[in-house]
Amino acid sequence: MTENVRTSAVPAASGSPDPAPRPAAAPPRRGLRLGNTALGVIGIVGFLALWEIVPRVGLVSGRYLPPASEVLAALAERMTMPTFWTALVDTLAGWGLGLAIAFGAAVVLGFTIGSVPALRRFTASTVEFLRPIPSVALIPLAVLLYATDIRSTLLLVVYAAFWQIYIQVLYGVADVDPVAEQTARSFGLGRLSRVRHIIWPSALPYLLTGLRLGAAVALILAITAQLIIGSPGLGKEIAVAQTSGAVDSVYALVIATGALGVTLNVGVRMLERRLLHWHTSVRGESSA
Repeated sequence: MTENVRTSAVPAASGSPDPAPRPAAAPPRRGLRLGNTALGVIGIVGFLALWEIVPRVGLVSGRYLPPASEVLAALAERMTMPTFWTALVDTLAGWGLGLAIAFGAAVVLGFTIGSVPALRRFTASTVEFLRPIPSVALIPLAVLLYATDIRSTLLLVVYAAFWQIYIQVLYGVADVDPVAEQTARSFGLGRLSRVRHIIWPSALPYLLTGLRLGAAVALILAITAQLIIGSPGLGKEIAVAQTSGAVDSVYALVIATGALGVTLNVGVRMLERRLLHWHTSVRGESSA
């Protein structure tokens, strides 16, 4: 190896061909991001332009699809009303509280059951039976138990988000390197120390993936519960606007729920990148 280093350090002899040119430097990532942002903005503007034209030229009746300008005006008007922000806070409360309960239960049960193979096999059939049950099938039960109270929303949100996180935790615990596990045992690390230094770092990427999936599902179920059951929130506002014939307000509130979903997803992604800055997947994504 030393010989190779010395050979490479010797300058090229006179008259020898020029060394091969070095590969060009990678283009600046900032320019690429700005390009993607510009394309995204152009796409949104194009979609709004198409939305504006379709009802204007009569392809779709404006009674069912108002022009984009009217919907955006209705959204701006809604945002000046206290009821809109109260509904938004109610939706965030149902989403956040339900997701927090599901996260805590999934982490505790996932690490406990996943760390004991016999316990995992014992519960596998029960999990496979309960997990496919759609959360919306629990709406009658939620109404019977809690009527239109926020607890009915929490029941659906917790049930839907729990399985998303729990299954990912089980995968993460099962993905622990057995060599590292045996090495930790040979050095005399106790169960808690192995969970902290071996199992937790291995399961964290899975856990955050489950959190991202659970956050999206939790918002869907929160809006669904408010829309069908009538618990407070943006879903209830959509139902009220629909029954009163305010079509532009219905579209405006749907846009608000979409914007809320994008904002929450961006926040969870930022949290994921911050906590997994050491992981190869995040470093590779950052350098791409």
